[in-house]
Amino acid sequence: MQIIKDKNIVDDTWQHINDDEIIPAGEVTLSLARWQQEKHALIHHAGQLGVRLAPADDVAVLAGDVKRLALIELEFADFADGRAFSQAWLLRERLDYSGELRATGCYMPDQAFYLARVGVNSFQPEKFADLPVMLAKLNEFSVHYQRSVH
Repeated sequence: MQIIKDKNIVDDTWQHINDDEIIPAGEVTLSLARWQQEKHALIHHAGQLGVRLAPADDVAVLAGDVKRLALIELEFADFADGRAFSQAWLLRERLDYSGELRATGCYMPDQAFYLARVGVNSFQPEKFADLPVMLAKLNEFSVHYQRSVH
């Protein structure tokens, strides 16, 4: 599968691990609940770790963990639900998260530019066909009226 990362279409190397699956070596993403339950055991994991946040998840619970996470995925359950925008801003501005911040799920290509303004640097849309459109949307505006997290 391909994604957009740092304004380039690249292959996704991360494995999405369900809560009932054994965690293999390599780059893996876990639910926030599993991360909270097993984070002390995962210190010795052979590979990079990521966490998936649902719209209702409180990013503040990751305050002590952001330096250990290479990826945080923000799930859009519905394109009209903008909580992931707030989560992204909080992670970048308040928690000083510097790793990959990925938007996943149900959002429109038109939202990519605005997601980038709040710190999202990686995009995994529901439809693969949206990748080129989304990439173009990231560079759609050359003038900004508000400050961004960059």
